[in-house]
Order: sequence, then C-alpha cells, then structure tokens
Amino acid sequence: MSIAIGSDKSGFILKEAIKNYLKEMNIAFEDLGTQSMENGVPYFKVASHLSPMIVSGKFEKAILICGTGAGMSVVANKYKGITAVACESVYSAKMCRSINNANVLCMGGWIVAENMGIQMVKAFLETSFLQDLEDWRKTFLTNAEKEVKRIEDSVYSK
Repeated sequence: MSIAIGSDKSGFILKEAIKNYLKEMNIAFEDLGTQSMENGVPYFKVASHLSPMIVSGKFEKAILICGTGAGMSVVANKYKGITAVACESVYSAKMCRSINNANVLCMGGWIVAENMGIQMVKAFLETSFLQDLEDWRKTFLTNAEKEVKRIEDSVYSK
C-alpha cells in the first residue's frame, strides 16, 4: 500500500505523530506537506499538490491534516477521483472507508489528539470498502458508488 501524508502548519504536530506510527508499523509513506513549524505550507497548496498523485495512482490513499480537516477536504474533493472526508473519530474514519470508499482521510490538528489520530489512521488503513456490512447494504452502496461516479463524470464533462 502506498500512502501520502501532508499537513499545513496547524496539522504539523499531529502529522509527525502519525508518521512515527506509520514508521513503527513499517507502512511506507511519503510526506508531501509542511516539513517544519517554521516553514508552513498553506493547506490549499498541500492538498492541490497531493491530490493529483492519488488520482494518477502513485498513492492509493492519503492523510491530510490542517486545523479542522475541512480545508484539506474541500480542496482535495475538487479533484475527480478523490473522496476526501474530514473525520473526528475512529468510527467516522472506519465508516468513511466502509460506506463511502474514501481514499483521503482529513483531520484537524486543533481537534484531534495524537493518540486519537493514530487510532483513526489505523482504522482508515485497515478498513476496506463494504467491510462488516449487511448484504443489502453492500448492494445498495455498490450501486450508490456507481451513481456517484456517474454524477462526477457528468460534472467534469461540462
């Protein structure tokens, strides 16, 4: 699995804690965001730099961290093929994968504590689309994903 991670200055401390976790778990990643507290990169530049790399297939998933997670999510979702969700709990991080097949987890460094962020990343990376769902829901969500893709294609063809 190839993972990209990035943050602005507001998400830097949480990003560093998550990077340490990824290293401990031997999960390969590339840090494409702010590299020090002194030289912050704006959230819109981080998300717009990283998102095309998900779309192209260079990375399978990404973790983006800003102050609230909302800014990164808004920018990442401008790219066709990105499903970025701002999450604040382990449950939402798991369910955005299982239900929405999200490929980008966004978090807020002002909101999410380091341990919670690590647990959220763990849930996000370990959960697959449709995991632990009832058969009727799997059918519904498989069809829903196709419809969302159709909507996305329609929007981007204009």
